[in-house]
Amino acid sequence: MNILSPLKINNIILPNRITVASMCQYSAKNGNPSTWHYGHLQQLANSGAGMLMLESTAVEMNGRITLKDLALANKENENSLKNLVKYIRTISKIPLGLQISHAGRKGSAEIPWIKSNHPLSRSKKKWKTYAPSAIRRGAHWPIPGVLTISQIKKITNDFKSSAKRAKRIGFDCLEIHMAHGYLLHEFFSPISNKRKDNYGGTLENRCKLLIEIIQEIRKIWPKKKILGARVTGQDWLKNGSTINDCVYLVKKLKKAGIDYVCVSSGGILSKTNIIFKPGYQVHLAKEIKKRTGVITRTTGMITKFDQAKKIINSGSADIVNMARKFIKSPTWLINTIKKKNKKIEIPGPYKRCL
Repeated sequence: MNILSPLKINNIILPNRITVASMCQYSAKNGNPSTWHYGHLQQLANSGAGMLMLESTAVEMNGRITLKDLALANKENENSLKNLVKYIRTISKIPLGLQISHAGRKGSAEIPWIKSNHPLSRSKKKWKTYAPSAIRRGAHWPIPGVLTISQIKKITNDFKSSAKRAKRIGFDCLEIHMAHGYLLHEFFSPISNKRKDNYGGTLENRCKLLIEIIQEIRKIWPKKKILGARVTGQDWLKNGSTINDCVYLVKKLKKAGIDYVCVSSGGILSKTNIIFKPGYQVHLAKEIKKRTGVITRTTGMITKFDQAKKIINSGSADIVNMARKFIKSPTWLINTIKKKNKKIEIPGPYKRCL
């Protein structure tokens, strides 16, 4: 494989193997994109990347991480996001992906630059969170309510409804967030799921909701487009989920109809044992790819082209997610591709400069 070679997934062609990672901007208003999103995404849409993933977007308003998260929970959200996508389409041909999620007990949080990893302190604005079990994610976090079976069914329907909206908007790719300590990860991890019913206990039961959501979305999501999931390679904690658990889940998701997985890790508790370093999750993606045969994307502190190239050339992953590099220098990939005398689409106004 070559990092600059195209990758076709169903009818969608990624011109290269580097994607702009979904990055929460915490700048939405009532779940709707703000002017910040237009400026932020205009730069990234003209970055030369193989695909642009929009930030994690809540399937219901109480599924947001913070008050400033994007949502796709109602008609107003849909129309606002549709206008944003329509604008991006006028300035770029880049494939567009949307990540949808439910924050679970990690919701009702402060914006990170105000108070990182902390529940919302403004009493009039915060909301009650729910999870598989009444277990805090950290000492300073509230005890969440326990989801009933009827509430679980509603959440499944919320994911499906958001997928329908994403379909109408015209996204090329839909990614279901099952990692980072959010609700679906909370069901998956034995640390946060202590249920005694069909949604807890065994690994099979802990995967049940995740698989059901994919099965429901697969019924309505076009087969010509891309359906993926962000999964947890491991919890990095004693008695937490393991790479073997993730392999089991991905095999089930593959059978349910996903086209790729993005392999992340950690986040189930507010404190973790992760040693953050460049490419610290690549080995997890490599193991998933090897043992499941699913198209695999790796993510996490990958900031250099040569680093990304090595990952692809070694067969550790099929796609590389990058974020920090695009924020620091939005046109770095265009310049890199040009230097290698490869064909790259350059926006007209930039042609004299790049």
